[in-house]
Amino acid sequence: MAVQSKEINLDQLGETIYPESINGEQLRWHSPLEAPFHLAGFPWLAQDGIYRRLPLASSAILPPAVDTLAYCTAGGQIRFRTNSSRLAIRVRLAGPANMHHMPPTGQCGFDCYLGEPGEQYLIAAAKFKPMASEYESQLYQWNIKKDVAVTLNFPLYQGVEEVWIGVDKDAVISDAPAYASSGPVIIYGTSVTQGGCASRPGMAYSNILSRMIPVEFVNLGFSGNGKGEPELAHILSQIDDPALYILDYEGNTGEADNIARSLPVFIRILRERHPEVPILVVSRIRNAGDRFYKERRELSSRRRLIQIETVEQRRAEGDSNIHFMDGSKLLGEDSVSECTVDGIHPTDLGFLRMAQSLAPMIRTLLRLTR
Repeated sequence: MAVQSKEINLDQLGETIYPESINGEQLRWHSPLEAPFHLAGFPWLAQDGIYRRLPLASSAILPPAVDTLAYCTAGGQIRFRTNSSRLAIRVRLAGPANMHHMPPTGQCGFDCYLGEPGEQYLIAAAKFKPMASEYESQLYQWNIKKDVAVTLNFPLYQGVEEVWIGVDKDAVISDAPAYASSGPVIIYGTSVTQGGCASRPGMAYSNILSRMIPVEFVNLGFSGNGKGEPELAHILSQIDDPALYILDYEGNTGEADNIARSLPVFIRILRERHPEVPILVVSRIRNAGDRFYKERRELSSRRRLIQIETVEQRRAEGDSNIHFMDGSKLLGEDSVSECTVDGIHPTDLGFLRMAQSLAPMIRTLLRLTR
């Protein structure tokens, strides 16, 4: 006789997986838009006042998909110090989780790291019901006041309309640790750059790099739409005092002719305003299908060669601050099958290996010793 399966309610099977009720009367709620909180990853926040990765108004007309994806808060961070014995977060999203190959914690969640630059460690990720577009979650609680540096990573694939930080009523909030460099590292790219499909925000490779290297990272990855349009180059060039540009957009360019046309123009536009800022061109990571489809391998090889030749030509013309890195090596020689969710988008392991591979080059280009 067939046995009918029954719905499994994890709330009734021991540990509750959703957040305990937070008594707002016991906490003071702060907007991170106010001092002394520091918001990273939103270059136009002071101008537009919203959590968005590109300007609301620009002389360059954005492709519609890019304009929409700019509301995804990938790479955004809230940084501060506090001596609060509790830390909670209250969030209103633009919408709920809706992706089949990425956990809600990565798409719509915040996670929390504690510690000084170079010594930051995860303490918690926000807990919320998968289809919630508003939630509150406690991130830590202990019995004494303890001074800590806090970094909260924004959701990767959803917009954030409001976020509030809850601490003890008498808690002190002060400035975040200083960066080693005043200018940001700006990464332009694809869904992989944006963070698809990390299990939580802190595992996007730009966020991992931010824990390895104490500078601001601006994540300008646009899922399926990192195509190297000149309009995007003009907008990137407007960001003040860039320390480094990383161009990691090959994966969305399709035929080799597309990157052959777009990459020289993109670089030229950046150079018009920033002639000396280092530029690192990174070819795409290997996909699982590269092993099985000869035509994919050949296309990827052609695109990689175009990027190498573009960089070499610029260097031959006197641009000594442009460099190339072979993305096919970033995951390791034998690890593609174990480093992706769907053969294309990295797992947390894949993102960690990408960051570990990129970090030495970035430190060198930034002239940092640690």
